[in-house]
Order: sequence, then structure tokens, then C-alpha cells
Amino acid sequence: MKLISEILIVDDNIDLLELLSRQLKGKGLVPTTSNNVMDAIDLIEHQAVDLLISDIKMSKIGGEQLIRYVSEHYPDLPILVMTGYPDVNSAVELMKMGVSEYLIKPFPAEDLLSAIMRIGSVEIREPEEEKLVDYSAGFPGIIGSSPKMIELFRTMEKTLNNKATVLINGESGTGKELIARAIHYESKFSSAPFVPVNCGAIPEQLIESELFGHLKGSFTGAIGDRKGFFESADGGTIFLDEITNTSLGVQAKLLRVLQEKEITPVGSSQSKKVDVRIISATNLDIKSLVSQGKFREDLFYRLNVISLNIPALRQRDGDVIKLINYFSAKFSKEHGLPIPKFEKVVLNTLENYAWPGNVRELENFIHRLVILAGNKVSMSDVPTYMKMTFDINSPENEFVSLEEHQLKYIKRVLKSTGNNKSKAADILKIDRKTLRNKLKDMG
Repeated sequence: MKLISEILIVDDNIDLLELLSRQLKGKGLVPTTSNNVMDAIDLIEHQAVDLLISDIKMSKIGGEQLIRYVSEHYPDLPILVMTGYPDVNSAVELMKMGVSEYLIKPFPAEDLLSAIMRIGSVEIREPEEEKLVDYSAGFPGIIGSSPKMIELFRTMEKTLNNKATVLINGESGTGKELIARAIHYESKFSSAPFVPVNCGAIPEQLIESELFGHLKGSFTGAIGDRKGFFESADGGTIFLDEITNTSLGVQAKLLRVLQEKEITPVGSSQSKKVDVRIISATNLDIKSLVSQGKFREDLFYRLNVISLNIPALRQRDGDVIKLINYFSAKFSKEHGLPIPKFEKVVLNTLENYAWPGNVRELENFIHRLVILAGNKVSMSDVPTYMKMTFDINSPENEFVSLEEHQLKYIKRVLKSTGNNKSKAADILKIDRKTLRNKLKDMG
């Protein structure tokens, strides 16, 4: 049997490429990725490849042409096909062209590895120690290799294959749902449902029905039986975003779900067993709400078995440039536009900006630049409030004392955070009392 080590994965879904690459690296294999057929052919012609894994439906040139080319020019190279659009006739034709295995998306990591092992022999090398894991690779769709993000990835890794409850804390725009999805889809439960629920968007009078379901006639407008989000997520994960927006009454019912692993639909006297992992999230200080009596203490401890704290973008040293490159490539491809080049002074400015809206703000800003700025991004494309540079040669800045420089900088930071004193103090690396005193000096 042929020994398989070097694997080429071809798919126009960049997030899937990252996911599969990470899974194979974790087994000691050596994956290379390509998001288009022409680059894939070039890779096959110029480097060792033991196995080709290819999608069928791709933009521009489809996977069938790649498979046909390989079967004609490299008949000894085994091929594994993956597709989200299964078709019996197509599968038969592909097998005739020399395809060895056929996987239907989505598929768990175990199925992929089993298919590879049916094609050839594989030397599985599991990491013996945690330090051997490359956490800098992150999770699919989550860009970052700063120390705080690697610390987050380490904790996430330990949550994957159990159903302990997870509480995610983070400012708005840090990507709490993205983290929850990564935990679910990287786990052995990935084939089960992932059901996101924005608790803050559901009216108080409807949230119990939405979460637990209802029977016909249980209230005005209940024209039929309806499953709730918990029942829909059975076997998988429910993500309760803005959990602190729920009332104490709903919190009591959530506590029962966690304790008894059962729900009771509105209007019913019969409970139903559910097997659901709960991941919740908030951008508020939940401990403070508990002390104020606005959130149940017993529910907090049930939800907070594993705590994940997502760092604000301003705390992620070096990640801003990585995110700029990622979003530039993503939106350029989406709109069929060239990837813009950023002047160095622009990159420096964006790195020094506080990003009070975090990754969401950066993503929206880069999206706008890709559409409006053209091939090159200069300082004229950067809004005034983001420009934190200081022109010492400006007439208004001549003979200004160090204290006045400091106060002007504090003003800029406050403006960039929307006058949020906690965020400003964090950026300035001073406590709120010190900031208050400086603001008092500013009048």
C-alpha cells in the first residue's frame, strides 16, 4: 500500500481549507492547499503529492477538469473527492476516471481520515505533549496569533469533545458567536445541529416559547404545535447570545434544563428530555449583575463551568495586520476586485487605532476600503478620528509641554472609544481613578 504523507487539498472555500489542513496537521500529515484548479495543477507539477483531495463544484474551473487532467497525466496519483451536491451518476463517472474515495459534505474528521487510510497507509503521529500543538494556526475562520489569542485557543481545545457548559465573555464585535461555532464544528459533535439564539432580540413575552416550544392553543397566536430552539438543537449545541438579557423567570427555567436535562413546552404538562450543550455569551459584567440581583447566582455557576475571555482587538498585539490581509483578500474575491496595497503609514495608523468596535469594526472598514479605495490605500482614505499620529512641526504644536501632549492624547483616545472611560483607561494602561484625575485637570 502506498504511504501517504503529502496531501494537496483543493476547494474554493478558504475556511474549509483551513479546517481540513488543521485536522490533517494534527495527525502528522503534510497538507498543502489551493483554492483554484490552475494553482493546484502547478503544485502537482512542481512538488511531491501523495494524495489529491478535491471539491467538485468550484468557481471558474470545476473539480471535474482537475480530476480528468490528473487521471490522464498522473494516473498513479490517488484522488479523493468531496462534494456538497451528491449525485449518483456523477459519482459513477468520477469513479470511472480513477477517483478512489467519495465523501459528502459536511463530514467529521474521522470519516476523512478513514477514507485516506482506505487509499493508502498513513503514519499517524498524535502530539505527545500539549506544547507540540501549533496553537498559532488558530481555528478555521479565526485569525490571530497574539499571546492572548493563543491562550484562548488552548482553552478552546480542551472544551471540544465534552459537553461542559461554556460562558464566553467579550466586548461587542470580538466574535463571540464565531468562537462558539468553532467549538461546535471542531468537536466530535459537529454533525449535530448548532442553533444560535440572540436572547436580546426576542420579546420577553415570546422568549420562553421560542426556547422551549409550545402547544397549539397555549396562547393567542399559537395556531399549532412548535418545537423550540432547545429541541431543535437536540444532540448538538445551542448558543445563547446576550444571556444577561433574559428575565429571572426564564433564567429559572434554564436552570432546570441544565439540572434535569429536560424542557417543558408552553401549555404542556409533559417534559421532554434533551441532550444539548449550552454555550452562552455576554458583553456585560455578569458577576456584577449577580451581586445586584439581576442574574441568578446558581445559573451563573452552572453556565460558567468553562470560562472563555475574548481579548479586545487593541489587546491583540500583531493581529490587526493579519486581519487586514485576511479581510482584504476575502472582500476582493467576493467583489471581483484587486487586493488593495496599503501604504506603510496607513498600516501603522490602523495598528495604533483603539478599534472600540473590535474585529467587527475592522472588518466593515476594510470591506468599505476594498470597494471605494481602489488599488492603493493612502492616508486620505483613513477617517480623521483614526489618525493618531502627531505632527510635531505643526505651528499649533510648537512649544507645547509634555503634560499638554499627554492631555491631547487622552482626548484622542476618549474620542476613539466613544468616551468610554473604562476602554480608554485600558488602552492608556492606567486605572479609572487616574483617568478621572487627569480629566479633572482637563476641566
